[in-house]
Amino acid sequence: MDTSLFLAKLIGPTLLAISAAMLINQVNMREMATDFLEHRGLIFLAGILTLLGGLAIVLTHNVWEWRWPVVITIFGWLSVIGGAFRIIFPDSVKAMGQSMLEKPGIMTIGGIVQGLIGAWLCYFAFMA
Repeated sequence: MDTSLFLAKLIGPTLLAISAAMLINQVNMREMATDFLEHRGLIFLAGILTLLGGLAIVLTHNVWEWRWPVVITIFGWLSVIGGAFRIIFPDSVKAMGQSMLEKPGIMTIGGIVQGLIGAWLCYFAFMA
């Protein structure tokens, strides 16, 4: 199977599930995010996992052609950068996360954006 299709089949449904949780159960998601931000160890661990996932994507799929698979490459590089940032600057991540959680519509906007990207990847993975 083509690497782009495999990663789209992996990332697309994951983003859809996260999006559904963010849109359907906003109170619980906000509480979990608040709990998460209280623990530097969790931020560090999330950074390691995000960095590893991003590196796995970048090392297997560093495609910079202007077609739909470039979104997977961008997702991988954003994961590498985000993971490294969490590892190196956990206090900044905590401050930024708390600031974002104070904005009333952030959960809805994030859920919609993730849902659209997930649906788009699922389209190419399963239908196109």
